[in-house]
Amino acid sequence: MAATGAATYTPVITNDAVIFGILMVMLGVIFYTSKSEHPIFKKFYGLVPMLLLCYFAPSLLTFFRLVDPNETQTYFVASRYLLPASLVLLTVSIDLREIVRLGPKALIMFFTGTVGVVLGGPIAVWLTALVNPELVGGVGPTEVWRGLATVAGSWIGGGANQAAMAVIYEPTDELFSVMVAVDVIVAEAWMLFLLLGVGKAEKIDAFFKADASAIDRLRDKMETFAKKTSRIPTSVDLMMIGAIGFGAVAASHWAADIIAPWFKGVADSLKSPDQKVHFLEAIGLTSGFFWLIVAATTIGVVLSFTRARNYEGAGASKVGTVFIFILVATIGLKMDIRAVVEHPGLFLVGGIWMVFHVALLFLVGWLIRAPYFFLAVGSKANIGGAASAPVVAAAFHPALAPVGVLLAVLGYALGTYAAVLCAGLMRAASPIAGG
Repeated sequence: MAATGAATYTPVITNDAVIFGILMVMLGVIFYTSKSEHPIFKKFYGLVPMLLLCYFAPSLLTFFRLVDPNETQTYFVASRYLLPASLVLLTVSIDLREIVRLGPKALIMFFTGTVGVVLGGPIAVWLTALVNPELVGGVGPTEVWRGLATVAGSWIGGGANQAAMAVIYEPTDELFSVMVAVDVIVAEAWMLFLLLGVGKAEKIDAFFKADASAIDRLRDKMETFAKKTSRIPTSVDLMMIGAIGFGAVAASHWAADIIAPWFKGVADSLKSPDQKVHFLEAIGLTSGFFWLIVAATTIGVVLSFTRARNYEGAGASKVGTVFIFILVATIGLKMDIRAVVEHPGLFLVGGIWMVFHVALLFLVGWLIRAPYFFLAVGSKANIGGAASAPVVAAAFHPALAPVGVLLAVLGYALGTYAAVLCAGLMRAASPIAGG
């Protein structure tokens, strides 16, 4: 996700080393207390998911103006170095054949999430215009639908798609800044409810009359493999896990640095003078981050067919989990809930939009009897992309993280085109363009 707009305050803490240390202490306290046998902690974590707290606690640093999320590079480092490493370490022991056996419901729920975003935007604009047309009005670059189009790009694909929509529709910097806040906060609010549902997945599956046996089979098979290869890790094991993870990060960055500029050059040479975004840019092929994620995932899958998968027994997925929780904390740092007070109307529009997306997911999930896992990951593969989908999948079990990654990559490919359709519908529904 993109960062919020320029800060209007001077943060107390500006040193990234200090910020990173505070985030690590927060994560350490949360992990330690979540496993505590103390009655207070057991009761607390019985109500509040540990993963949710890993998002919320860092946001307090931004809320109390201790940190400016726009100035710190912690998210950039986590998303560019730790995220690809975690994808490799979480994927290296995966059984690809079992993922294929999960069936088509995962794809159905993913595309349902996409349709929910495409239709939810114009419905939210239309409903809001019935009550307060000025809220979703505007003239020229200040037209609200232009800003909402960037949210659509982010919610279907990711940051690259959001940037493409900003180029196409040219909202003002101020409007774009507000929309990024809507994007982040509304998406993380939905993440809150998704995580609450993880602990109640069996009850939700029972309500849907869903068959989660394929998911359980994959999880159990991975647990059996981990136990079979389990050993007390030596310093050599840990160093090899680091070599596998960050060696793959190096290879992924190297590939991205070659492939993305090549596609960019092709796109520029084929682009007509009046064309703002070429097809290759629209589907994310000119984005270095897109190729970083694709390369890391591919390396992890390839290594899963080699002896490298045996490092799962030495804790490869556990190290990957540590990395992904650091990413979670840096995402939480960017969630400034003060923006809700400053622009409540636009957050209401975003909320209505999200409610439609969620309602459609639950309706289709109930109709096709899809497990809650497919609903949750299908949603976050759209709304959050590679930074969130594997986090949600791993909340069910680390072995399931690659499912989220593969769907997120699909979201990058669809993001801009689906967002353009959504933008057109929002423009027609707005009180200015649509009458």
